[in-house]
Amino acid sequence: MNEPKADEPTATATRSSPPTSDSSRHELGDLVENRSVVVCCGSGGVGKTTVAATFALEAARRGRRACVVTIDPARRLADALGLDTLTNTPKKIEGPWPGELWALMLDPKGTFDDLVRRYAASPEQAEGILANRIYRNLTGALSGTQEYMAMEKLYELAEEGAYDIVVVDTPPTRNAIDFLEAPRRLTRFLGHRLFQLLLMPTRAYLRVVSVAAQALLRTISKVAGADIVRDAVAFFQAFEGMEEGFRLRADHMRRLLARRTTAFVLVTSPRADTVNEAGWFADRLNESGLAVEGLVVNRVHPAFSKPTETHQLPRAPEGSALQALIENLHSYSAVNEREEATLAELVVEVAPSPVARVPLLDIDVTDAEGLSLMADHMFGMFGEHGGGRGRYAALP
Repeated sequence: MNEPKADEPTATATRSSPPTSDSSRHELGDLVENRSVVVCCGSGGVGKTTVAATFALEAARRGRRACVVTIDPARRLADALGLDTLTNTPKKIEGPWPGELWALMLDPKGTFDDLVRRYAASPEQAEGILANRIYRNLTGALSGTQEYMAMEKLYELAEEGAYDIVVVDTPPTRNAIDFLEAPRRLTRFLGHRLFQLLLMPTRAYLRVVSVAAQALLRTISKVAGADIVRDAVAFFQAFEGMEEGFRLRADHMRRLLARRTTAFVLVTSPRADTVNEAGWFADRLNESGLAVEGLVVNRVHPAFSKPTETHQLPRAPEGSALQALIENLHSYSAVNEREEATLAELVVEVAPSPVARVPLLDIDVTDAEGLSLMADHMFGMFGEHGGGRGRYAALP
């Protein structure tokens, strides 16, 4: 299943061995009932956002207080929940369940601003940072800022204790690696020599420490402009005294990912490209000491009977309605067999983690009713392979 690309980053958290009791390893529902964080990962376009919302909905149906967080700047989560908008503050979704369902869409800049205010020594220091031109550009454009702020929001929600379970909808697979890497990257950045140098509060110190540093800044000034360099130096110096708080926070985030109460769930479709992508991500997690603890295969053509039973069906009269039904069943079975063959290696790779197959439905999931139908398939109401009384899409 390994399909690496050059120089892909990997996370560094170390996980204790996940629970291995019979019940906790063989039912997807056990993740909903027993874990405090569920991270949904997968390729773009496989229904990952809908699956994340379904996890949170199922937790609410089982009496838990659940919050689902989307990192994706698109409106998919709000659409899946039938809402007009979502903000950086959790919004409660009312419904006929004994627990509670909350949702939010990450605002990286708002989260970063809150973090600055938390660790600044004074309101004046915080406002100086927030007003800095470099800071404003940094929070909107720096690679990895969104992923780090997502990790920060996850940590905030998990640690404040307001929710029994937090479900995270990550970006597409290879960007999800940035999400896992974000705490370590911040720690590495805070320890970099250039950061430490620019953090020093006086220009006189720079003259004493390194003439070369001054020459570097003068060269940058000629290219980028003196105002930009002054803003950059002011930006770094404004963080004086705050870096330890950021560093400790990043360490705590890594530990959160490694806890036994955190579960990673892969979401894929039965297409070869998305299955290969899911296998690649499973490899990256394993290399990081983390484990895939659930697999959701979305948009599967269901098996309505065993292959042997399908092939033993009698021939129907030519041109009859029965013949059309039998041919349709043969077509469904052939597609299902191809999909199962595509999935076979991935299923073995994540074993003994539970695997849920969600059939290709004939509706768009855009409200709580649609999510409830998804939940019935994901958590076993309709049988192992998604057969039964669901609403399925017809073959073209």
